[in-house]
Amino acid sequence: MTSEGAQSGNGWARTAGWGVLALFLIAFAGFESVKYGLATTVAALVFFALPDLARLAGVRPPGLLYQAVHRVWIPLAVVVVYSFGPVVWPPLFTAGLGWFTRIAIDRTLGKRPAARA
Repeated sequence: MTSEGAQSGNGWARTAGWGVLALFLIAFAGFESVKYGLATTVAALVFFALPDLARLAGVRPPGLLYQAVHRVWIPLAVVVVYSFGPVVWPPLFTAGLGWFTRIAIDRTLGKRPAARA
């Protein structure tokens, strides 16, 4: 198998993985929203729209803020730290889930953040 064939196979697996993660995160955010009510739903939806809101506010690639909004590490850190930390405020957790979901959906659709200059 050529390296080109291996890359396309790897790309398919990566896309499928992001898709499965996106479906899981949608279900998890929905569960948490139903469990904790309106504030968690609003937080999840606002942070789901965060990349679009940032773009509307004038954030453009390849700036640092653009990179922060489109990278998976920040919402992942919010979800993990909330899960193991002492803070008990469900809207924070669902905000992280909403943001993480948006990034997973974007990656499933092949949208990657612009490269740094």
